[in-house]
Amino acid sequence: MILNKEEQKVYKKEIKDVAPKTKHISTLLRAFFTGGTICCIGQGVNQVLGILLPSLTEEDRGGYTTLLMIFFTGILTAFGVYDHIGNFGGAGSIIPITGFANSIVSQAMEHKREGIIFGICSNMFAIAGPVIVMGITASVVVGIVYLFL
Repeated sequence: MILNKEEQKVYKKEIKDVAPKTKHISTLLRAFFTGGTICCIGQGVNQVLGILLPSLTEEDRGGYTTLLMIFFTGILTAFGVYDHIGNFGGAGSIIPITGFANSIVSQAMEHKREGIIFGICSNMFAIAGPVIVMGITASVVVGIVYLFL
C-alpha cells in the first residue's frame, strides 16, 4: 500500500506522538562514560603488563592487552554482566574489540543447546562473520589502491 504525501505526514505525526522521547544528553554521556571506561581499563591492562613483564615490546603488550580484553569480555558476557553494561552504556559498549567479542560469545551462548558443532561452532560467527568478510575485503581493496598510488 502506497501512501500519498498527506497520508505520510499524518502517519509521521502519529508515530512521533507515540514514540518514546530520547534523552539525548544523558544517552550521550552514558555512552561516552562507558566507552571511555572500557578504553581506560584496556590502557590499565597494558600498563600493568608493562610493569609485570618489562621484557615485552610495546607491540607484544598491545597484542596481549587485546587478548585479555577479549577474554574478559567473553567472561562478562557469559555471566550476563556485559548485557547490563550494554543496557547502561548503549553505543559506548560496542568499542571494536569488546563489542566484537560480545557479539561472538552471545551467539555461541544462544545456540549452545543445539550442541557443540551444529550449535556453538556453526552459529557463533552469524553476526561477526559478515564483519570479518567485509573487513578483509576492505583491506584488500585499500591495499590494491595503495599499491597503485
